[in-house]
Amino acid sequence: MDKKTMGIAALIVAIIVAAALMVATGEMNGVAEIGQSISNGFSPNEQLQFGKNLDIWFMLMLVAFLMIFIRKFEWGVCLAVLLSAAGSFVIYLALATLVPVDGAVPYEVWDQSLLINAVICAITVVIAIGVFLGTCKMWQYFLVGVLFAFVYYVVQYYIMGSVCESIFGEFATDPGGSVLVHMCAAYFGLGVALGIREKRAFNEPMYTTTHSVTFVWLASMLLWMLWPSFVTSLLDPSQITWGTITCYMAGMGSLISTYIVCVAIQGKVNPLIYTYAMLCGPVAIGAPLLSVGPWGALLIGLIAGAVSALCFIYLQPWLCSKLGVLDVMGVHNLHGVGGWMGALFVSIVVGSFTTLGVAVLVFAFTLITGFVVGFIVKMTRGEMADEELIDDDVDFIKSEKPADA
Repeated sequence: MDKKTMGIAALIVAIIVAAALMVATGEMNGVAEIGQSISNGFSPNEQLQFGKNLDIWFMLMLVAFLMIFIRKFEWGVCLAVLLSAAGSFVIYLALATLVPVDGAVPYEVWDQSLLINAVICAITVVIAIGVFLGTCKMWQYFLVGVLFAFVYYVVQYYIMGSVCESIFGEFATDPGGSVLVHMCAAYFGLGVALGIREKRAFNEPMYTTTHSVTFVWLASMLLWMLWPSFVTSLLDPSQITWGTITCYMAGMGSLISTYIVCVAIQGKVNPLIYTYAMLCGPVAIGAPLLSVGPWGALLIGLIAGAVSALCFIYLQPWLCSKLGVLDVMGVHNLHGVGGWMGALFVSIVVGSFTTLGVAVLVFAFTLITGFVVGFIVKMTRGEMADEELIDDDVDFIKSEKPADA
C-alpha cells in the first residue's frame, strides 16, 4: 500500500471515529432525539430561509464554475470545491451544536438558520481555496475545509462577538458578510498559500478555452443575480426588501465601472477580470447593506468595481511578487479588497470605526491561522512533481484522446 493510499485510509478512519464520538456526545447531551433536536415547525420565515438556503448552495457550486477556466484543472476545481465544502459544513454543524459560546451552544435546535450559517461557512472556504488552487494534493482540500471550520467559528462567535464587544463596546455592522465571509476567505486563503509557498505556480501559463471561460461568464452572471439571497439570508423579513435593493444597486454600479476601467486601460474587456470584478459591488455592500439607500449603494458599487478591476490589473502582479506566492484566482482583488471597502464604507456612514477595527483583527487572525494550516498542508503533502501542479490528470480516470495523438 503506497503512502497516498495509507494517508487517505487514515483520513477515512479518523472521520469515522470523529463521527462516532459526536454521536456518543450527542446522546450524552440528550440531543440525539429527533423530536428534541430538530425544529418541527415550518414558519413563514423558515419557508423563506429554506429557499435562501438552497440559493446559497447553488451559489457555492457556481463558485466552482467561476474558477473553472484553467484548461488542465477544470475537473480538479469541481472536486476541490466539493471536498472543502463537505469538510467545513459538517464540522461547523458539530461546533455550533456542541461547543459552548458564552456558556451556551449557539444552536440547540437544528433549524434553517443553523443550516444557512453552515453553508455560509462552506462557501467561505470554497472562496479561500481559490488562492492556492492546484498547489496541494486533492485529499488536502477536505483537510483544509475541516480546519477552516474551526477558524471560521472563532471569527464568527468570538472575534466578531465577545472580543469585539469587549474591545469596542459594541458589535460590528456586517449584515451581508463583507468582513466575516469575504475578508475571512481572502486572508485565510492567502495565509495557506504563504504556508505552502509554492513558487512554481508562477510558471503556470493558465491556458484557457472559449468553452471554459463561457462557464465563468455563466457562473458570474448567475452569482450576481442570486447575491441578494446570500446577503439577506439571516435578516429579519422586514429588512429583506431594503437589503435586496441596495445589493442590486451596488451590483449595477460595479457592472458599469468595471467595464469602463477595463476598456479605458486595456482597450478591450478581459473576461477573467470583468467576470470577477463585476461582483465587487455585492461584496463591498455586505457591511453597509442596511446603512445606505439605493443611490448610496450605487455609488459604493461604482467605486468597488473600479477599484477591484484596477487591483486585478496593477496590484496583483506587484503583491504576488512581493509575497512570493501566486493568488491563483485573484481572490484578494475581489474578496479581500471588497471586504476592506465594505468595512470602510460602513464605518464612514455610521460614524463608528468598530467594523474597520474588527476587520483588522479578522485580517490578522485569518492570515496567521491560514499560514499554520498551509504549513500543515505542506508537511503532509509530500513531493509534487511539476506536472502535478494545477493539473488534474493524476486525480481522474480520463478516456479522451490526448491532444498530441
